[in-house]
This record gives sequence, structure tokens and C-alpha cells, in this order.
Amino acid sequence: MTLKQKYGNTALVAGASEGIGAAFATQLAKEGMDLVLIARRPEPLQLLADSLGNKYKVQIQCLACDLSDKNAINHIKEALNGREINLMVYNAALSYIGPFIKNSSENHSLAAQVNMITPLKLVHFFGEKMLAKGKGAIVLMTSLAGFQGSGFLSMYAATKAFNRILGESLWYEWKNSGVDIIACCAGATSTPGYINTQPEKTGFFTPRVLAPEEVAEECLKKLGKQPSFITGRNNRIASFIMQKLMSRKMAINIMGDTTRKMYRF
Repeated sequence: MTLKQKYGNTALVAGASEGIGAAFATQLAKEGMDLVLIARRPEPLQLLADSLGNKYKVQIQCLACDLSDKNAINHIKEALNGREINLMVYNAALSYIGPFIKNSSENHSLAAQVNMITPLKLVHFFGEKMLAKGKGAIVLMTSLAGFQGSGFLSMYAATKAFNRILGESLWYEWKNSGVDIIACCAGATSTPGYINTQPEKTGFFTPRVLAPEEVAEECLKKLGKQPSFITGRNNRIASFIMQKLMSRKMAINIMGDTTRKMYRF
């Protein structure tokens, strides 16, 4: 059964213009689903929409929206104008790499809005409609950084822990409802944003960087089968060692030390 057959005709991808979001959009278009693509910058969003529309002959609506805006949910509702969404992927995120104090509280608040509050509102809005229909799916992108304290990624890690726990909790609440939800925990992925940070490889605890297409494809295969999962075999091995075989203090130290070395703090 295809995703379109299982969930419906239309998917929404927030944070869709590049990287993992664009990879999800591509996979869903391949499945024959019409798309609503959301991102802050309209130009790359439209380029992606034109490419996917021409290749897969699906209908695509683009919505340029700043997901850090407290009214983002209202802008999205207005643009949809009652249109039904059958599958939602929330991929958008703000990530500041560096000492917590050196970033402003205002910027941390923006990260909280993009990474937690806006997805929370969207999950509530679309989840309610999906539950009423008894069919639908939601993907929340999270991160390995959210499994333990992560020095120099403190706000990003904290917000990603929120999304993982939210997704897993709702998986339990909704598991007999016909609505699937999954928290997809990604490690390092070769998105433009990641590449632009110019990280250095530091050894075992920086496993192979995955391509965005690998992340999206693996996630959609797991959707409906488990509450959360970690993308990439090497990421799963590293996470198992850190979470099961090490003390929490050791895991936090390794995560912080690895990030410090990757970004030369």
C-alpha cells in the first residue's frame, strides 16, 4: 500500500526548501501525493515546487511563512482555506552552535518558537482533524542531540528532546486511532545548513554523515511501525553505546567534547 492509499492525497512539509525537508517533499511527490510546501524563503521553495511538479505531475502549493512568527499557524490556516492535509512533516528548525550565553535570549526564544511552539500548534490542529477522520500521519524531525545534554547545542538539543517525547507520547495516545505519528531522530546529515557550519570529523562518535534522501526514505518506511527511531545504522550503534553502556555524565561529556572539537571552540 502506498502512502497516498493509506493516508490520503495531500502532504504538508514545513521547512521544505532544502535538505531533509526537500528530500521528504521529493519522496512524497514520488508517491503521487499533492504537496503544500512551507519555508521562509519563497525562491528556493518555488524552484523545488516547479521541479517536482514537472517531474511527478503533482499539484504543489507554496507558502512562504516565517515559522518563528507567533502567528505562523494562523497564516498557514488562512493559506490552506480548509484544505485537508493527510500527512504532515515538520522539519523546520533553528540551530545555534556555540556557548549558550553568547547567543541572545531573543534568539533562543525564536528557536523555541520554530522548534517547539509552532510544531506543537500544527500537531494539535492537524492531529485533531486526522483523529476525527480516523486516518492521517505526522512526522516530527528530532535529533540525536536531544538524547542527552549537548554542550554548545544546548537550546537545539533541548527543543529536539521536546519533539521526540511529544511524538512518542502521542504515538501511544493515537496508536489505535488510525493516525500514525513518528519522531525521526537524525544524526549529522549533509544538508546545506550542516555543510555551511564546516564541521571537522573527530572520530567514532561522529558517524558517517547521511544524505537527506537516506533520512527521508528510511523515516517514511518506519512510519506507522514504531514511535521513534534513529536514522542510520552507525548512528544507532553510537547511540546504543552512549545511552545503554555509559553513564549519563560520560555521555554528556562525550557529546560536548565532540561538538567542541568539531567546531573548534
